[in-house]
Amino acid sequence: MMLAGKYGLLALVAGGVIALDQASKFWVDARMQLYETKALIPGFFDLHYIRNTGAAFGFLSRTEADLRVPFFIVVSVVATAIILFLFHRLRDADKVLPFALSLVLGGAIGNLIDRVRLGEVIDFFYIHYKGFHWPAFNVADTAITVGVFLLILRMVFLEKATPGPRQS
Repeated sequence: MMLAGKYGLLALVAGGVIALDQASKFWVDARMQLYETKALIPGFFDLHYIRNTGAAFGFLSRTEADLRVPFFIVVSVVATAIILFLFHRLRDADKVLPFALSLVLGGAIGNLIDRVRLGEVIDFFYIHYKGFHWPAFNVADTAITVGVFLLILRMVFLEKATPGPRQS
């Protein structure tokens, strides 16, 4: 039986993000040494294998693991529940919000898997140019970022273009 509508989109997008995220992390872990760098576009884009014990940009990375790991797991589970609740309330006709929430959900679950399995997250995409260095990230982080960006675009631009209920 084929999945249809917004729930089919959720399964396809979130499942695809999770699969691609985990496959890429397993590949990096199997083929690279920790802290190893492989230039893909010299002077701009590398694979740089690190383990991030914190959240985005290393947030809470210096906190004790006994507190940090359960905290991030609880936050991820709560975020997943909120996303699923919001997703359930979406209109079937809306296409942007379900896609965006599916990206965020897939990314959140991808990083949650790492936290449960390893107590930290594998990061490996590294962008830099001369003195500029962006913190390393992964497929899950990318999906979350794109999803949040689409949510912001939808709320700021498309919401204004969508007529609301008529007032009599």
